Amino acid sequence: QVQLVESGGGLVQAGGSLRLSCAASGRTFSTYAVGWFRQAPGKEREFVAVITAGGRLVSYVDSVRGRFTVSRDNAKNTVYLQMNNLNPEDTAVYFCAASRTGSILRKGRDNYDYWGQGTQVTVSS
Repeated sequence: QVQLVESGGGLVQAGGSLRLSCAASGRTFSTYAVGWFRQAPGKEREFVAVITAGGRLVSYVDSVRGRFTVSRDNAKNTVYLQMNNLNPEDTAVYFCAASRTGSILRKGRDNYDYWGQGTQVTVSS
């Protein structure tokens, strides 16, 4: 069983930065791939980024590539999403999720086994 808790969301002006954290409980967290997803009002939850269990492989949705960076510290059971040059289109609730297939870069929501409760990110213009 893995429990995930996101933090670090907030209100920021366009062009600003935020760093989200996803803190996990469970001794086997280091074997899970972790994805970040976001959901804007009236829209479906979409994939943002993913990192494999060992942290060697990452993938991003095109709209954030070059602005967002996903990383992890398995000693701290935490995954991060550094978000730079934010724009209003990034406004959403951001969720982290863990997938048992730790070596594969999963992008589909159905591939994830555990989810956090989400953290709100609001970017003002």
